[in-house]
Formats: sequence, C-alpha cells, structure tokens
Amino acid sequence: MGKIISIANQKGGVGKTTTAINLASSLAVQGKKVLIIDADPQANATSGLGIDPKSMTSSIYECLVDDYPISGTQVKTCIDNLDLVGSRIDLVGAELELINKPNRERVMRNMLAPIKNDYDYILIDCSPSLGLITVNALTAADSVIIPVQAEYFALEGISKLLNTIRIIKSKLNPSLAIEGFLLTMYDARLRLANQIYEELKSHFGDMVFNTVIPRNIRLSEAPSHGLPAILYDSESRGATSHLQLAQELISKPHTRQSA
Repeated sequence: MGKIISIANQKGGVGKTTTAINLASSLAVQGKKVLIIDADPQANATSGLGIDPKSMTSSIYECLVDDYPISGTQVKTCIDNLDLVGSRIDLVGAELELINKPNRERVMRNMLAPIKNDYDYILIDCSPSLGLITVNALTAADSVIIPVQAEYFALEGISKLLNTIRIIKSKLNPSLAIEGFLLTMYDARLRLANQIYEELKSHFGDMVFNTVIPRNIRLSEAPSHGLPAILYDSESRGATSHLQLAQELISKPHTRQSA
C-alpha cells in the first residue's frame, strides 16, 4: 500500500520544495514509484523538475476545484519512476472555491484514493500557510515531514503547526503521524546550527531525522536548471544527503510517532 507524506511548515523559506523534489528523486532512483503533488501556487516543485506550468493540460487546481480525475493529470519527469501533478498560479483562488464544497477538507483525500496504491510514496509539497489546501494535504496524508531551517527563529511557529496537526487528528484524520522533523540549510561550522539541532533533539527526540540537509550551492543551483540535485551533480553534498534521507525513510517504513 502506498504512503502519502505531506511536507509542511507555514514558515516560508525552510526548504519544503527542495525537500520534496530531492527526496522524491532519491526515492525514485532507489526503485520506488513516487508521485509529487505540487500544492503550492508558486509552482516551484513543478518548474524545479523542468516542467513548464503553462504546458500542462490540467493541474492540481482542476483536480481540487473541477473534480478532474487525478489519474491522467500526472506528467512524467526527468527521473524514471517519478511522476508529478503540477501546479499553476490559479491555485491561489482554490481556497475560496473550495469553501462551499461538501466535505471541503477531504477533497484531496478523496481525490488521491483511486491512485494511492499505484505508488510507493506520494509526497505533497505544501504552501507556506495553514490554509484550506494545506489542511486538505494533512487530511489526506498518512504522515508529515516538517523541515526546520537551521537558523535563528527556526522553532518559531512549530507549536502552531503542531497544534494544527493535533486539531486535524482529532477532527479529520485520526491516523496522521509525524514522520519526522528535518533540519535543513545546516552548516556544521556554525554554533547556532548545532544548537538548533540539539534543541530539536531535546524537544522531539527520535522524531528528528538523523539525516541533516546541508547548505549547498549545487542544491540551490539545481532548480534553475529544472533538475533535482542528483541529476545536476550527483556527487554534491546536497544530492548525497537526500539519498541518505531516502534510505532512512525506506528503512523505517512505520511512522515514528503521533503528533
């Protein structure tokens, strides 16, 4: 049975899309069949995989708002075994259009149900908000990965996200679990980065991934070429760290802990 993982944090710039693209690519090159859902109107996961949003005949918007079947909306990417349901800027309006839908918080869950078992992993790249689309993503998910930037204010807002997860568990998705907190943009030379990692560990224990994602110029450059880091520079620390993260995820198939 496939596993749906949302990648969420309402704080922007923490590496959600970088994680989604590169974790998905790393899972795919290890033989897993993977789908990325780009649930962010900025469509960075779409363009970061070399797909022009204007070239798509349908997107996540049509699936959510117009009830397009998701089967057939997927497009192939530059990585074998990795498909994408892309996004466009019109997703901005979806929040308002979903308001009057019956069971509006479960639209994405119902949308994904027919294809869940076609994939080993479905990763949902959430926008930096706790709006209705992110609520949909968390309601559809089996678990959530929370990227945390290794910088000052990194822990700011995590309590709000955890509270949202608890509400969703109690009202919409009782089985939702935290897959793990992922430290991103990590620079081992900085005492602050190490302090943040230790603080995460002290608060959340084994809910923190052992893998950390370093600051890496090749990782930053890759999206501008429409490539995941593993194709842009497979020897870079950005690429190898995501391979390690994928291996950690595969080796611990059961979610770590409830929220």
